Amino acid sequence: MRIGTLVLLAPALAAMGIAASANAQDAQYAHAAIAAGNLPAAERALERDARAGSREPQVLLNLAAVYAMTERSDTARALYTRVLAGEDASLLMPSDQVASAHDVARRGLRMLDRSSAVQLTSR
Repeated sequence: MRIGTLVLLAPALAAMGIAASANAQDAQYAHAAIAAGNLPAAERALERDARAGSREPQVLLNLAAVYAMTERSDTARALYTRVLAGEDASLLMPSDQVASAHDVARRGLRMLDRSSAVQLTSR
């Protein structure tokens, strides 16, 4: 069931959780790595930024999406909550639409909640 859950989650998380800003090259690199399925490379780049003290919502949201896609929902949840605790920002999404960082974080939390419910009902 683990694989099925990832297959269901990955497209949704990729659509809503991967954000980039025009001046965040590492976040854009991470987005490209996530889109290519190279989650370890994306995680390394994003964790490097986070360890360096980045509070950029796109870094935290992308890292949360990677954690969610690699079954670390508690860590993803903590990052989504951290984004909600900070100042809201406008993000350029892969679809070229602008989204609120807080809206993306709330959607990420809802996806995690749905994933948890699916896992509980499948047991």
